[in-house]
Amino acid sequence: MNQTTLPLSAQIHARLTERLQATELRVIDESAQHAGHVGANDSGQGTHMRVCIASPLFTGISRVQRHRLVYDALQDFIDQGLHALAIELI
Repeated sequence: MNQTTLPLSAQIHARLTERLQATELRVIDESAQHAGHVGANDSGQGTHMRVCIASPLFTGISRVQRHRLVYDALQDFIDQGLHALAIELI
C-alpha cells in the first residue's frame, strides 16, 4: 500500500516511529469531535490529532524541546491541513 493512501493517523504513526524512534505511540484522530469548528473539514477526518508518545530521543531535554521534535517531524502534515495536534508525552 502506498504511504499516501494510508489514513492520516497511520501516516503520522509511521513518521513518528521512523523519525523519533518511538517506543510507545498512539495516534488518535479526534477530527469528528470537532465538526463545525475552525479547521474541521467535511470528511470528519485528518484535521485534529492526538499523539501519545515516548521516545529515547526525549531523554535529557525539556518538555518544550520534546514537543518541538514532534512538531518538526510532522511539519509537512501541518502544512497540508492538519489543523490541531495534541501531544501527550508518556
